[in-house]
Order: sequence, then structure tokens, then C-alpha cells
Amino acid sequence: MIKKPENRKWKVLKSEKLLNKGTWMNLRQEKVQLPSGAIVPEWFILEFPDWVNVIAITEDGEFVMEDQYRHAIGETHYELVAGVVDPGETPLEAAMRELDEETGYGGGEWSLFMKLSPNPTNHTNYSYTFLATGVRKIREQHLESTEDIHIDLFTKEEVRELLDSGELIQALHAAPLWKYFALER
Repeated sequence: MIKKPENRKWKVLKSEKLLNKGTWMNLRQEKVQLPSGAIVPEWFILEFPDWVNVIAITEDGEFVMEDQYRHAIGETHYELVAGVVDPGETPLEAAMRELDEETGYGGGEWSLFMKLSPNPTNHTNYSYTFLATGVRKIREQHLESTEDIHIDLFTKEEVRELLDSGELIQALHAAPLWKYFALER
């Protein structure tokens, strides 16, 4: 068994909140000292709430996927169902809520499939991916006014094709799907 590395924490010499947007995102700047004694005068940290993703597979074995426009890159791509963990929610509750709201699918068997850090260099949050098998359509989408999400059902082979072709570009969605296919072998 591989042993866990020794935790070599940095000493925070100064911390200043530069942007405070509440539950969605905050930005702080820190002056830190490394164990070697070296000082980094400016280290920027983005504080985000935890995120969730869902690999949702229907009773018929189809993957419930979304296609959404992403303004930061100016493109529309296929993605997993995803969202933010609201205050007071567990990651599982958030994942179930997001699947229901964004797709109208629910039910099935749920398990935590993967926990990742989006960017441990400067993000404080985790991304939890759940595997939901045997889900079924239980109602229509219940989207927020700021959401424009289309639902797509794909076979296992089609999802693998999206990964192989590079069409599924969201890293926090591709990684769990690659793990899913690796474990299937």
C-alpha cells in the first residue's frame, strides 16, 4: 500500500479578502511561508462551495446527459448533470436535487463514485460525482430562469465516443466517466 505523503502545511502570515460574493465565490490573497522558510508574498485562493456531478443511467441503460452553452469558452458541449451544494445540503442531496431539477429524472440506486479537487492549487472546494443507476423520468425539467439545458440520452458506446472524440471537454465530468469505463473492463 502506498503511504500518504507527509503534510507540509504553509504558514499564513497575512490573509485578506479581496472579493466577497457570499455563497458562490470569494477571493482572498495570502502571504505565506513555506516549510523551507521561503516567503510567497501573493497567493490567491478562490473559495467556492462544493460541486456535484451525476453519472445517471436509466433503467434501459442509457446515460442521461445535458448539452449547455458555456459562456466563458463560447461553446456548447455535452456534460453530466452538475451543480452546487447549497448551504445545509449534503453532496448526495444536492446531486439528487440537480438531477431532478435539470432533467426530471430520479429514483434509482445512488452511490458516491468519485471525489476530486477541481484545482487544489487555488480552489478550496471538492467535486463529488455520484453514480445513479436505474433512474427514470418522473417529471418535466424544472429549470431556473438562467438555465438553458437540453437533455440527451446516449448509449454506453455513444458516451465513450464523446470521450474518445474530445467532445466531452469538462474535465470534472470526463475524469469520472473515464474511471467508469476503466472499471467496466
